[in-house]
Amino acid sequence: MSSRISVSRGLIVHAILLLLCMNPIRGQQWNDPLLHYPRFEACATQDPTELPNCFTQQINLLIQDAAKNWQVENSISGALSVLFEVDKTGNFVVRYIDSPSEALRVYVEDFFKNLPEIRPASYNGRTIYMQFRLQFSPNDLAQIQWSMIGNSGKDLVNDAAVLKSIEPNTVPEIKSFARQNSGEYGAVVQDKYQGQGYQSGVLIPLSHRRYDEFEAAMNQVGSNNHTTQKPYRFTEVQTYYDLKAADSSLKKPRKTWLGRKWWNEHMVAFAAQDYWFTLDPGLDIETGRDGSLETYNNTRLVHLQGGLGDKINISAVVYESQGRFAEYFNAYAESIRPDGGNPAIIPGFGIAKEFRTDSYDYPIATGYVSYTPNKFFNLQFGHGKQFLGDGYRSLLLSDNASPYPYLQLNTTVWKLKYTNTWMSLRDVRPEVTADGSFRTKYMANHYLSYNVSKRLNLGFFETVVWENDNDRGFDLNYLNPIVFYRAIEFSTGSRGGNALLGLTYKYKWSDRFNTYGQLLVDEFSSSDVLAKNGSYKNKTAYQLGAKYYSAFGLPNLNLQLEYNRVRPFTYSHNTVVLNYGHNNQSMAHTLGTNFSEFLAIARYRYQRFYGSLKYIQAKRGLEFVDSADAQVFYGGSIYGSEDFREGDLNHEIGQGNTVDFKHVEFDAGYVINPVSQLKLFARVIFRSFDPEVSQSPNQKLNTTWWSIGLRTDLFNWYRDF
Repeated sequence: MSSRISVSRGLIVHAILLLLCMNPIRGQQWNDPLLHYPRFEACATQDPTELPNCFTQQINLLIQDAAKNWQVENSISGALSVLFEVDKTGNFVVRYIDSPSEALRVYVEDFFKNLPEIRPASYNGRTIYMQFRLQFSPNDLAQIQWSMIGNSGKDLVNDAAVLKSIEPNTVPEIKSFARQNSGEYGAVVQDKYQGQGYQSGVLIPLSHRRYDEFEAAMNQVGSNNHTTQKPYRFTEVQTYYDLKAADSSLKKPRKTWLGRKWWNEHMVAFAAQDYWFTLDPGLDIETGRDGSLETYNNTRLVHLQGGLGDKINISAVVYESQGRFAEYFNAYAESIRPDGGNPAIIPGFGIAKEFRTDSYDYPIATGYVSYTPNKFFNLQFGHGKQFLGDGYRSLLLSDNASPYPYLQLNTTVWKLKYTNTWMSLRDVRPEVTADGSFRTKYMANHYLSYNVSKRLNLGFFETVVWENDNDRGFDLNYLNPIVFYRAIEFSTGSRGGNALLGLTYKYKWSDRFNTYGQLLVDEFSSSDVLAKNGSYKNKTAYQLGAKYYSAFGLPNLNLQLEYNRVRPFTYSHNTVVLNYGHNNQSMAHTLGTNFSEFLAIARYRYQRFYGSLKYIQAKRGLEFVDSADAQVFYGGSIYGSEDFREGDLNHEIGQGNTVDFKHVEFDAGYVINPVSQLKLFARVIFRSFDPEVSQSPNQKLNTTWWSIGLRTDLFNWYRDF
């Protein structure tokens, strides 16, 4: 074996001198004012036209320092070629090294891997890849060359046109080197995961705590975004708030693998040139007490996220859960149980089976594929939840009910965002179960968001629910994303569907204060709505709210006030299966219908610590149970039939079994891992439920329920009903 000696001092000196005097970069018009080169920190004050020279000079200085430790064989012949890029995250990625010396190849490869992350190149404000070639011969350093190959982000491995543009006589050597080192398999390059998810089309899971981080940034005066349609994609938030930088600022200095994974990183992260994946185990475990009743929840989950190229993103979460909750929560879960013998439906999750003698087992899985072909369109297909609104509650569509299959098309252009969603829902009541199968129904909605000015946003909403009557199946009439559903509903028969209309608004008084609202009309009968005679056809609901960010000058203290009012019979239908529900839960407000509600929320964050205080007071009107009045429908349940109402007029909010409802909830915790959203929490709930007539499941009850636990925060738990 040849002995290894230090490269001669003269060779290093000549190499450094020639590297510092490399030929001007060629192959692109680097003086294009729209093109900004990758930028080292030392180049931060340079004009864009000076960035190419500064970029090469900084690498040269790093090479000068590194070359002092390079050791190669005494006799070397042939040229060394390096193809590398600065990717969209500002990392150096080596694509090929063709070297006459294995030792020199290793040194050069390690050199590029250890270069610091820098600011990536951009064109017209959009981050891009930038690719380069470095070529020299250790025995003839006068022939060293440096050139830029391209800035389109094309893959050097697969793009023949790019390979040909390098120089024909270098391509065979490059490819043969890959074959010599394990062929096509060896050409597969694994990169270090660098937070690609933050710049992707992955959806940010619906979590009030997480969304509170960037709420203020998303609502700045003059921003041309659309905050009503949730969940957001990371790319939608990244323009206004740097989540990657925010999470990185919370990193703890940990050197061990377990320490990094527990506090700062995804448990498993894999990345390559055109794809990336992360995999995190998670949990939602808690223990608590409601009076003498011990409560608990034991959820284990696995959360997968990924990207295939720049256009396709995927996510999936699998939950396995068992739990026993506070008395009022258990009673409600059992009151909405499905046909077939299962004891309950866990609100927000789904059907539960019996676990032991006093608990529930409720597994569930969610996931989606998201495709973003260009800046105008985004298409999603999955099993999950949606939310429409700027408030804590939504009167149009909320994440209150169980997950459901959906297809969604988002179109964003100019000052508009148009969202079309098609859903498959279920009615699980015994009355509609046939041959052991639940009744399927469908829902389609579209929502148009328009930024009228830099302060005012208006939204227009329409939705329709229809069932599979006469083997109708999924009615293709509703696939057209630009038609008016109300007209289709009428043309398919007066009872062929149930259409609802809605309006939303938001006004930004300043960067720190905005107001918002919603209006929903279920029965489009203007004469009954305006008559003020309590007509049962006056099926309307409205919301008014306000948000105050960094309240009273205290950073990260966010306050919210909201009022919701929903008249009796809203969301219900004389053909019960056509109501606005899924799995015996409302698709809109958690309280269903026939109520007025006031709520106030304060949220505060400091580094990894957070806290929230919520107060809710409501007047509700429920149905009577097991009495003569039970034969009358008072409009307090979306699953009642209007055919059994008592008269057409004089219907008022709170009629039926009137309930005074109060709910106070304090939640505090510590974010253990901001990347996986694992948190330690403590929560206490004070609840007062005082009906006019105490009947199961609507019994008079005062509750104090406290809990502590560990939770991966990927969804909203609603206990405020």
